[in-house]
Amino acid sequence: MSHISWDDFQKVEIRVGTIVEVEDFLEARNPAYKLKVDFGDKIGIKKSSAQITDLYTKDELLNKKVVAVVNFPVKQIGPVMSECLVTGFHREDGSVVLAVPDSDVHDGARLA
Repeated sequence: MSHISWDDFQKVEIRVGTIVEVEDFLEARNPAYKLKVDFGDKIGIKKSSAQITDLYTKDELLNKKVVAVVNFPVKQIGPVMSECLVTGFHREDGSVVLAVPDSDVHDGARLA
């Protein structure tokens, strides 16, 4: 494991957002969803894709608060331009458990 400085960490914009739209990502190589996540007035709505179909249905994801990195460069994933990285943890079986706040916080709140 390599170490980073506090200044390096401060460069990463990790924010809370609410999933406001979920669609099947049929063109993806692995099962995935296309997401739109609302990060509040200052950041707005950003698009992403997530391979989280093993543990989450579209209905479960709609209006769910998630933790995401919002300042990566835009990345082309098939036909989707991903504008943020929704975070989660890999389990031993390969499925992903989303990183979520355990209490209500406003959209756009930054990880402290």
